[in-house]
Amino acid sequence: MTAPRDDYIRCPLCGFEFARADTPCARGCPLSKSCNLISCPNCCYEFPPEPPVVSWWKRLLSRHEPPKPPRDLFSLPELEEGEHAELVSLNSEKVSRRNTLAIYGLVPGSRLVLLQKRPSFIVRVGETELALETDIAREIVVRRTRCAHAVDLTASGEATSKTT
Repeated sequence: MTAPRDDYIRCPLCGFEFARADTPCARGCPLSKSCNLISCPNCCYEFPPEPPVVSWWKRLLSRHEPPKPPRDLFSLPELEEGEHAELVSLNSEKVSRRNTLAIYGLVPGSRLVLLQKRPSFIVRVGETELALETDIAREIVVRRTRCAHAVDLTASGEATSKTT
């Protein structure tokens, strides 16, 4: 189920569009209960929300339909097995988790292939295959890509390289 258009926010720094629900205040902040800053999951830039009066005027005066959120971005569980993707961001609040995944090559810009979804998610990043739990897979935002290099087997069993 998709969120209503008003629940999407565009980061003023990087332009990334994301759901308002994905922006909790940083844990450990003494003002976290009263803080209303929004944190971009892509670049971690924090900014205040737009006042309701301003957004109401923008909607009133806009003559065109508001742009749809980018549907070229998906969480890892939305991919099909065998699909190739580029990692866009890791939406984990845990710095240690992001650092651990980075050690294995899961960093923004890396290319991966989803090999398996059940019983756990298995992805290939370069020559590394990783098994991920479902909650970790949900935190990985990817963009589908076409396979840049595939290997076909001929009738004789000889591997031939083919670029798509």
